[in-house]
Amino acid sequence: MIAAALMMLQLSAAPAETASVERTLDAMHAAASVADGEAYFATFTPDARFIGTDAGERWSLPEFRAYATPYFSQGKGWTYRPTARTVTVAPIDCRCIAWFDEVLDNDAYGTTRGSGVLRLTEDGWKIEQYVLSFTVPNDKARAVVDAIKAD
Repeated sequence: MIAAALMMLQLSAAPAETASVERTLDAMHAAASVADGEAYFATFTPDARFIGTDAGERWSLPEFRAYATPYFSQGKGWTYRPTARTVTVAPIDCRCIAWFDEVLDNDAYGTTRGSGVLRLTEDGWKIEQYVLSFTVPNDKARAVVDAIKAD
């Protein structure tokens, strides 16, 4: 009986946990859109990684901050609007790890995808890893791969 009650408590907490994770992701996107570097980087853990669309873009947070700060300092941010998102909080006792994937709309790139991992810290949910990728329709994949190989 106690186990069933605890399971129901965990299940009832899941929507609130998911909403909290989503608020962190939304805050990250909002800060990037208005070039607010301080608010943007506050959504990440100190040891976070940002993995960009180029194969060479695997940045530690200090490396990514060094890349982005000159843009943010000039008031230049980037806007990715989430259009769909799935968040899963790990079913472990601490309820302190979450992963997500989201479909994003961007004026320059169209439909993109973000995915990653968040960790619950003393300061709330923080992004541990964020991966930004382009979506490639299957029927166009060969042409995209061929164009990349041609470089």
